[in-house]
Amino acid sequence: MGGNKLAGQFFDAAIGLLERVRDEEAASIAAAGAAVADTVAAGGRLFAFGAGHSSLAAQDVVYRAGGLALMNLLAVPGAVGVDVMPATLGSALERVDGLAGAVLDSSPARAGDVLVVVSLSGRNALPVEMALNARALGLKVIGVTSVAYASETKSRHTSGTFLKDHCDIVLDSKIAVGDAELTAEGIAAPFAPASTVVTSALMQATLAAAAGELAERGIEPPLLRSGNVDGGHEWNGRVMAQYADRIFYRR
Repeated sequence: MGGNKLAGQFFDAAIGLLERVRDEEAASIAAAGAAVADTVAAGGRLFAFGAGHSSLAAQDVVYRAGGLALMNLLAVPGAVGVDVMPATLGSALERVDGLAGAVLDSSPARAGDVLVVVSLSGRNALPVEMALNARALGLKVIGVTSVAYASETKSRHTSGTFLKDHCDIVLDSKIAVGDAELTAEGIAAPFAPASTVVTSALMQATLAAAAGELAERGIEPPLLRSGNVDGGHEWNGRVMAQYADRIFYRR
């Protein structure tokens, strides 16, 4: 099978998944957008967390053009991505009990804030404990995960539960277990993961819904503009000054 055909098949698979989450998760996305809008309107703060490749979707909504200025990355050192050596250490840290609690206790997150926890499998100790502990602190938790993992794999948390079990709102990415959309003759392993595309789309759709909710309430959404367009830096400076007490990536 030619490479061009496989490339086209990946696009088809990704588009199919995007259509599914658009249609099947519409109510959950609306609820998540409303939760974010409620928190912004009430003076609360927004946080996003993900480990490994799930951190890409969390990072995608922090300090970016067209994004909410109040979205902060809740980072766990060594677990954010492939910036540690060996890279397998990041995967190992996702299975460490107690790490999430230590991170939350030393973070600025407090009751009334929103935490978005991104974890494709939702089975590792770190995202499960992050959601569980955040709710215990009074945060509202939005989980972005593939619910299929909960029925087809075993939890790695001592409770036997998954991320989805500790969230106020769950956004299901519909990604199949294994996160590889294609197989082909002559290629031993499945390949072409689509989780980043779909999860990032769920995150952006949620924030788009939140912006719309705020506007409907007569509240100007605290959005950032691109620094590569005229006036962008000045706009962002004003937004960051206005909301300085709720933005932590500048400190």
